[in-house]
Amino acid sequence: MSSRLAAVAIDAHDTEKVAAFWCDVLGWHVVDREEGGITIGPADGAWPRIDVFEVPEPKTIKNRLHLDLRAEDRSTADELRRLESLGARRVDVGQPSDVTWVVLADPEGNEFCLLSGS
Repeated sequence: MSSRLAAVAIDAHDTEKVAAFWCDVLGWHVVDREEGGITIGPADGAWPRIDVFEVPEPKTIKNRLHLDLRAEDRSTADELRRLESLGARRVDVGQPSDVTWVVLADPEGNEFCLLSGS
């Protein structure tokens, strides 16, 4: 038997702000709250979920693990504009200028990528 991915954890100072950002990005909602943490997931109860946990220290270096997103029902350019309107910002983590993805950061600087096309 193998394991299955249950959740991805994101560290944050402002768990409410980061959880709300990812809910807006993914169309998810809060499924659980506990002291110091918020779990978000799809409305249908599917897995995996994202756990946003409070930490005292600020983010200081590039993530070793990140999410890759792809637009489902709109162009990549439209999705990029939507993500930026939600608070994402473009970041440089040393990627070459000719890559086919855009590196972004959530409101607390956690990087993720928007992949192009399907």
